[in-house]
Amino acid sequence: MGMRTTEHKTSGVWPTLELVVARYAEDLLWLRRVPRRFRVTVYDKGAEDPVLPQRHHLTRVQIPNRGREEYGYLRHILDRYDDLADITVFSQGKPFDHVPDFHKQLHALAFHQLAVADFHWLGFIIDEDDAEGRLLFQRWACNPEVDTLPMKEFWNELFAEAPPHVKTFYPSAHFAVTAECVRRRPREFYQRALQLSAELPHAGHCFERAWDAVFGVDGIPPDYRLQPKPIYLRKIRAQRRS
Repeated sequence: MGMRTTEHKTSGVWPTLELVVARYAEDLLWLRRVPRRFRVTVYDKGAEDPVLPQRHHLTRVQIPNRGREEYGYLRHILDRYDDLADITVFSQGKPFDHVPDFHKQLHALAFHQLAVADFHWLGFIIDEDDAEGRLLFQRWACNPEVDTLPMKEFWNELFAEAPPHVKTFYPSAHFAVTAECVRRRPREFYQRALQLSAELPHAGHCFERAWDAVFGVDGIPPDYRLQPKPIYLRKIRAQRRS
């Protein structure tokens, strides 16, 4: 699980790569710097057509404005369940605030410096939240109503069990996952997830915390699991929680 360093192919065929972007109104000209080995699919909720760079294997799919990025991600998994790339990278329309080295990570995958084993979070912060969202969600500036997070209902509906008391994750919902890992869950599981995305308030924030669990893995590297959170994986001035 996670990302491992590799210098050579492990078989006679290079893995196929796809970048899936969930867009609302973001500028997508940054796709010009995505390595050519990536097929790119944009799931677009915006009312206006984006300006897209000229490149082969770029597809734009118009979808309803439902949920957050998870709705586009799940649509892709369901639409392409039997034809997924060996490795798919899922991204919001503007990834760089959360993954400043996003292009570097894509190049590392394209040029075989890195290989994904099952699932790999992308980002530079590891944090945690509880089932009501008291540690992060209720303190989020974009939640002025101080809503709680329905992780208990989400976890029960999707996994038929109670959620962990505290869930550790990389904030922002950027990650890479293998087709093999995705298909360990049946298509019906992702159909249920898509329905939950459209119906449950704040479902996108629940998915953000749970993507590794969606694919049946623990995506936190073992060395970080017991460390106090948040963990900053690059130099940054951390702010204390009040």
